[in-house]
Amino acid sequence: MTRDVEKAKEFYGKSLGWTFAEMPMEGGGTYLIANPGEKPACGLFEMNGPDYEGLRDHWFSYIAVDNIDDRLALAKENGGEIVRPPFDVPGIGRIALLKDSSGAAQGWMTPA
Repeated sequence: MTRDVEKAKEFYGKSLGWTFAEMPMEGGGTYLIANPGEKPACGLFEMNGPDYEGLRDHWFSYIAVDNIDDRLALAKENGGEIVRPPFDVPGIGRIALLKDSSGAAQGWMTPA
């Protein structure tokens, strides 16, 4: 998550040899899939709008789970807070954003 996608692309492209493929994001904007080789490794996107006020550029972790909907129900039962309900990204998977019981933000996803 960055405020300067072009600067991040240049840094990771030159430092790690990554190439990038664009993917439109739901609600506008572009998500960049970073490819260190033939398989994608991560993604970059620009933080815009009030949801990102006060946040610095950072890496955001995702945990792969077997069934996002079932796991989120268990997370809520155990003190987690769902920040963004599950949404589908074609070809990528079903993703949700949450905070664990101590407030640590993360993403969970069931890969496609």
